[in-house]
Amino acid sequence: MKPQLRTRFRVGATLAGLSAALFALTLVFPEWIEATTGLEPDASSGALEFVISGAPLVVAIGLSLLARRDHRLLALENP
Repeated sequence: MKPQLRTRFRVGATLAGLSAALFALTLVFPEWIEATTGLEPDASSGALEFVISGAPLVVAIGLSLLARRDHRLLALENP
């Protein structure tokens, strides 16, 4: 079980980091949909991007908590 747990920890931590990075990118550059597609669904306010990046933020928090749990389980297996 230890290799599965270690892999799950690494995948969860990596995905959490990527999700958090997407949210941070939206904070820095809120009009990324307009820049990449040319469409203006929110009239360049950046509101749509924050809604879209809110989901990855929730995912990042959830994955971080799961990775923390897996890390603690690994620590208990390897005193």
